[in-house]
Amino acid sequence: MSKYNNKKIVFQGIKFDSKGEKDFYLLLCEKYGKDKVQLQPSFLLQIGFRYNGKKYREIKYIADFRVLNNVYDFKGVKTDVYKIKEKLFLMKYQELFFQCVTAKDIKTGNWN
Repeated sequence: MSKYNNKKIVFQGIKFDSKGEKDFYLLLCEKYGKDKVQLQPSFLLQIGFRYNGKKYREIKYIADFRVLNNVYDFKGVKTDVYKIKEKLFLMKYQELFFQCVTAKDIKTGNWN
């Protein structure tokens, strides 16, 4: 179990943080084709730097999925850190479509 009571799942050799994330992956594969769904794409939000001799590492945002110019994150809980990274991502990657998807969105069909 994770800290948010999600049970990690391995499906077809792929590790997912929750059953909901796995289910959303299957919906994306059905809609776009499995070969188009990229898992865990990484986006640079800020380069690393030095300040007063101290080294600060780069900041990356790792989404759950990318399909063409669509980036999706499946979340049950939006943490404060996630909210900050989401804002930085939206500012830097405005050419991409981004959606944070929840289990409710999947049930209601309220996702791209």
